[in-house]
Amino acid sequence: MARAVDTISERDFRRLTQLIGSECGIALAPAKRITLESRLRKRVRVLGLPSLTAYCDYIHTDKGREREWPGFIDAITTHKTDFFREPSHFEYLVAQVIPELARGGAGVHRPVLIWSAACSTGEEPWTVAMVLSHAVSGDHGCRFRIWATDISIPVLETARRAVYRESVIDPVPEAFRRRYLLRSRNRHAGVVRIAPEIRALVEFRQLNLMDEDYGFAEPLDIVFCRNVMIYFERRIQERVLNRIAMNLRRGGFLLMGHSESLNGLDLPLIQVAPAVYRRANG
Repeated sequence: MARAVDTISERDFRRLTQLIGSECGIALAPAKRITLESRLRKRVRVLGLPSLTAYCDYIHTDKGREREWPGFIDAITTHKTDFFREPSHFEYLVAQVIPELARGGAGVHRPVLIWSAACSTGEEPWTVAMVLSHAVSGDHGCRFRIWATDISIPVLETARRAVYRESVIDPVPEAFRRRYLLRSRNRHAGVVRIAPEIRALVEFRQLNLMDEDYGFAEPLDIVFCRNVMIYFERRIQERVLNRIAMNLRRGGFLLMGHSESLNGLDLPLIQVAPAVYRRANG
């Protein structure tokens, strides 16, 4: 006789969605229930628990929160990302954003400060670092620093290692591959690593966008927060985006995903290009 498939009860699904919403801001629709079950079954097996109900009870205990929270967060969050995702943003960054900031002294009198929020496994901040390094090569006066954050500790560990399968680097232009990607000495390994000069430009740390304080000592010039708001309820979107805007220098740039809209939100941001906004000076 076939073994019954373990499922999440209505009660446990409500408990989990409330926990995910309050701690992470993520709005988990009922249609995502099967996906949640599939992801949490893996955690059930890792922990040796008897059922999804036992897992739900465990994650709601102090001991479970202390020991399992990173695994839980990693299981429920989406890590979809690519090198050179939405490439028009990087063209706009070089052609418009950096020259505009340079007119105010950024990059010359002080570094351009950049944040890649919800960076997942690191493809976005590495892309930014490669694009800007390539654009300012030979111009020793233009300096920049990049912070990259994510709520998931396991994906940040992947990002810090900066090692990727060769199939993942398909979007990277050939000139960038030759200069910024190092192939393994083992030709059969099928992996590359980001070059040291690029790795030195990015600092990774764990951050939850629901936090009150993002921990930046100085206002930022550029924030990439792309394809993140689509997972939040509108009230959470407004709260998080206002917090992000308050960490932006006046006139600083926010780059969102092309499928995301700020219509109807009360924010100190002005749209200047598709999915590109600037913090108002007022």
